[in-house]
Amino acid sequence: MSLFSRFMDGWRKYRKPGYYDEFDYHWTMTIDLDKCTGCEACVTACQAENNIPVVGEDEMAKGREMQWIRIERYWEGEYPNAKLSFIPMMCQHCDAAPCETVCPVGATYHNQDGLNAQIYNRCIGTRACAVYCPYEVRYFNYYDHEWDSPLEQQLNPDVTVRGKGVMEKCTFCIQRIRQAKDVAKDDDRRRVQDGEMQPACVQTCPTKALVFGDRKDHESQVYKSMNDPRNYRVLDELNTDSSVFYLKKVDA
Repeated sequence: MSLFSRFMDGWRKYRKPGYYDEFDYHWTMTIDLDKCTGCEACVTACQAENNIPVVGEDEMAKGREMQWIRIERYWEGEYPNAKLSFIPMMCQHCDAAPCETVCPVGATYHNQDGLNAQIYNRCIGTRACAVYCPYEVRYFNYYDHEWDSPLEQQLNPDVTVRGKGVMEKCTFCIQRIRQAKDVAKDDDRRRVQDGEMQPACVQTCPTKALVFGDRKDHESQVYKSMNDPRNYRVLDELNTDSSVFYLKKVDA
């Protein structure tokens, strides 16, 4: 076992019993790789929903990309029997997230919804969280991006436009989660119903490969999906205890 794995395993043992029971919700996502076609509709939806700028080809070449979700491509086998596989990769919202333990100002933390949250007003851009993230899903904002008229009218008013010098990442569209919780409260309901809230990527996926919900609800679709025999988590040997589950692709 590597030093990093031993550190994360020790961190988990220090958590008191009933750790998950303290969560109001435990939002989780499952991704069926057998349904994913790599169309990148989720990437476009995430970019539009969360006011993510287009950094351009030159900045991409410098490694300054800004995409909260990316589609990774893997070739398996040799020609002419090579097969192409796709894996959507976003923040895994780890319950034992290494990024949370290294932030010197506590800008990233675990909230009561089981999410790995990010406080932009507190972040000072040390990028320590990006260094310790094994999934490489945290991005540093190098510029105060501007949208030429009339493109500024497409910005989502429910999401802040981040300034330069902060780390950014997937939030499971937390603004939608808060809205769904407000609606449930107005309707005098204790909890958000299954399927009532969906992140932009889940809502847009044409093949319904992405499923989102509260795993504490054992009748929810995501709970049933995460208990599928094909279920696995990326880099699970690091003991990060991520909240994104993948379902293996079925080879014919």
